[in-house]
Amino acid sequence: MPKLVPLKTDVPWFRVEATDADWKKEDPVVLAQLLEQLFIVRKFEERLLELFKAGCIHGPAHASIGQEGGAIAAISKLGAGDKINGTHRAHHQFVSRFLFHEMPEGYDPREGDFPARMQDAIYRSMAEIMGLSPGYCGGRGGSMHMRRDEAGVLGTNAIVGGNPPQATGYALADKLLGTGNVTVTFFGDGAMQNGAAYESMNMAALYDLPMVFMVENNLYGVSTHVSDATRETRLSARGQGLAVPSLEVDGMNAMAMRKAMDWALKQIREDKGPVLIESLTYRFFHQHGPMRGSAFGYREKAEEQAWRERDPFKTLPEKCLALGVIDKKGLKRLEQRTDESVRAAAEALTENEPESNQLRVIPSLWPDIATVEHGIRGDLSELAGQRMMEASDIARARAEKMTFIEAISAAQLHAMERDEKVVVIGEDVHRLNGGTVGATRGILECFPDRLIATPIAENGFTGMGLGAAINGLRPIVEIMYADFCLVAADQLFNQIAKVRHMFGGESPVPIIVRVRVAGGHGYGSQHSMDPSGVFAMWPGWRVISPTTPFDYIGMFNSAVLCDDPVAIIECQTLYQEEGLVPADDLDYCIPFGSARTVRPGTACTVIACGNMVPICLQAAEKSGIDAEIIDPRSLDPLDMDWRTIGASVERTNRLLVAEQTARGPSLGGRIAQEGQERLFDWLDHPILRVSGTQSAPVVSKVL
Repeated sequence: MPKLVPLKTDVPWFRVEATDADWKKEDPVVLAQLLEQLFIVRKFEERLLELFKAGCIHGPAHASIGQEGGAIAAISKLGAGDKINGTHRAHHQFVSRFLFHEMPEGYDPREGDFPARMQDAIYRSMAEIMGLSPGYCGGRGGSMHMRRDEAGVLGTNAIVGGNPPQATGYALADKLLGTGNVTVTFFGDGAMQNGAAYESMNMAALYDLPMVFMVENNLYGVSTHVSDATRETRLSARGQGLAVPSLEVDGMNAMAMRKAMDWALKQIREDKGPVLIESLTYRFFHQHGPMRGSAFGYREKAEEQAWRERDPFKTLPEKCLALGVIDKKGLKRLEQRTDESVRAAAEALTENEPESNQLRVIPSLWPDIATVEHGIRGDLSELAGQRMMEASDIARARAEKMTFIEAISAAQLHAMERDEKVVVIGEDVHRLNGGTVGATRGILECFPDRLIATPIAENGFTGMGLGAAINGLRPIVEIMYADFCLVAADQLFNQIAKVRHMFGGESPVPIIVRVRVAGGHGYGSQHSMDPSGVFAMWPGWRVISPTTPFDYIGMFNSAVLCDDPVAIIECQTLYQEEGLVPADDLDYCIPFGSARTVRPGTACTVIACGNMVPICLQAAEKSGIDAEIIDPRSLDPLDMDWRTIGASVERTNRLLVAEQTARGPSLGGRIAQEGQERLFDWLDHPILRVSGTQSAPVVSKVL
């Protein structure tokens, strides 16, 4: 028989319990603030459910009633520069954070009137949930997508597990920028079973990020009990395997949560790493709306009643009375005042229908429908004054040869020299003398702290890049092979592509995602896709595909200065191709939306993307066809240079689209469709497409 030697971890793992002494030592003003916040958040959500029943809320109303005590207590420990994000059930978190942000210094709820700035926070929060223009995001975000940068709320998220990766990015930015700020990411027991949560905690521990993972374990993901989702229902145990110190705390007990946060913040500052807190709590209602879970049969009334006995709305006032923080008269006044504040906000947003008692939204508060597309992307004003240049401007005496891959590494390194906020994130970027293909050569020696080598976790590190961009950095994320974009699809397309628009359209998202296309190299079906057509489905992305070293440097410079997300599609076939670039000049830009006429001609217009540009050039020379070949360079629909393409078709009256990709995800079909719509009067023949088959690329060379 083998000898079995018990193993153990050295990672702290505790349950935090508040004592009577803790309550007695607490500042009475702080307890009064917690009490007022609890009243406001509870009455706020109760009013929302009434508005929901009246038809004044379009979409779900994910109430957090029952869960407020722990969240408010946690947020009460945060500083002005600290950040939070949350999930679809986050009213209690963001309303509390907004209120603390607007709270006057030294404010005591037991004295004086309710501050006007705090009243405005209630009004604007309610307006946002109702989809109205006074809301913080202009009504676009609603209940599930709330953001207010100045209050440190960098975005709540409707995708379960979507927010923890971004929170690691906030914390990474604060660490690299030396702010001393802390991030708290709130998520639920459902998200804890999600790979994104694991990836995020692993990276946070790996990079010693200053953040708290706050899992609100309310026992149910919609109707699925936590025991039906995992064998280990103690969710704080997850930290043991990732070397993340972990706490379990009664999330219905405000003092226990404040003490847990004290321990966590001390741990973060002393040991320079994350902490996991499991808040044991309960939502009193169903997934959304005003009905209880027992009405749907997935939990018992007795269970609900047992948790109701621990309701912080009941226990915190009792504790404050017992401690002499407030008397019964003061308690009644405080509750009445908070009720009036919430009612006033609702009344300022609604009215009765003329000649009826039916409640409705005040029509003038709806957003202007003409603004629906505002803020999908920025106006590129950040590029104003930049020196634009084309290859024809190079003076031969000042030109030098450079390979495409050398241009990639040179452009990135130069960007990092110019701007300390530029960071590079990706797999193997720190090894092999510049990563797997040499794209990051020279960066490790110059900027080791800003070259972030990651685990094989595309969704996690792409989300980290987004969070870093939201919080002040300008990240360059490398996706090793284009097919891996599908692993990161949530962060690329649900998050990065939409985040600017859904949060009101004003906040920049300066992130570059570099994507390598390895088609034609025998890597097979899962390493060979061209993702251009996939990225082009989301107008929040600018998509570029340079085909020469000169174009790469100029377009990269525009991308790194741009406040919108930019996907750079790189064809591996071009990496060793040489081209001329200006000697000792890497500061020029090439504007988005400017196509390059590679070869003039009169017989037909050929739009060629990526490595099809040199292939089409060769085909034209061999066939003798006088084709005009156009490299669009910008591939997304909003930046496609139809002016140049149209002028060419007016001369040739024929259009062919050539790309090396399978038909399904290709961009060519979209280009052909729009070309037919725009250029119909000039076309003498049907638009032709040259591409692969419906099959994904395979390994066999003859196929």
